[in-house]
Amino acid sequence: MVTGIIGKKVGMTQVFDATGAAVPVTVIKAGPCVVVQRKTTAADGYDAVQLGLVQGKPAKANRPLDGHFKRAGVPPTRVLREVAVASGDVVAGTEVLVSSVFRDGEFVDVIGTSRGHGFQGVIKRHGFSGGAASHGSMFHRAPGSIGASSFPSRVLKGMRAPGRMGADRVTVHNLKVVGVDPENHLLLVRGAVPGPRNGYIVIRKAVKSKPEPQPQPEKPKGKR
Repeated sequence: MVTGIIGKKVGMTQVFDATGAAVPVTVIKAGPCVVVQRKTTAADGYDAVQLGLVQGKPAKANRPLDGHFKRAGVPPTRVLREVAVASGDVVAGTEVLVSSVFRDGEFVDVIGTSRGHGFQGVIKRHGFSGGAASHGSMFHRAPGSIGASSFPSRVLKGMRAPGRMGADRVTVHNLKVVGVDPENHLLLVRGAVPGPRNGYIVIRKAVKSKPEPQPQPEKPKGKR
C-alpha cells in the first residue's frame, strides 16, 4: 500500500463542520499519480515507490528518462517524488488515486518548499530588534557584534547573519483531512501547508500521529 501522493496547492478556503463552526482548510489537487519505479530492500536498501504526477499532456524527457518511463509502461511526467510503502505488492504502472490513500478524519503530513524571500537582513530573517531609531544613532538595522577579535579570532559557527531566506523544505505534521473529493481528485486538509499557490507538495500518512485534543468542560466559578 502506498502511503502518500503528489499534489498541487490550489489555495485556502473555509468549510463548516457539523456544529456550524468555520474550519480553515487548504484545497489540494492530489493526483492522479502513477508508479514509475518500485524500489526494494534487496536492490536499493529500502522499500519505496517513485510516483509521477499525471498532468494535462505528457512531459518532454531526454533519452535516459524516456527509457525509464518506458520500462514502467507509463507516459513521461514532469514531477517525480518518492513515498514509502506500508505493505502489499505495488508494481510499476499502478495508478494511485487520492481516494485509495486517504479518508476523512485521518491525519497527514504535508511536505513542500516554503516561499522564497531572497536575500534579507537580520531583522526580517531572524527577528533582531535593531538599534535606536533616533537621529544620529548610525545603528538602525545592523546586526551588531559578531564576536571577539583577540579570541577566538574567528566567527563561530551558527552565527545569525543576513542571507538567503525561505525556499526551504518544510514538513507540517498532523493536519486533519476534512474532505476527499475522488471525482475531482481534491483533498481538503485543516490549516495551512507550506509553499505558494500552484506549488507542488507531497501528502503522506502522519508518521507521528496524535489523538485530536478534545474540548474540556468549563470549571464552575467558585467564590473568592
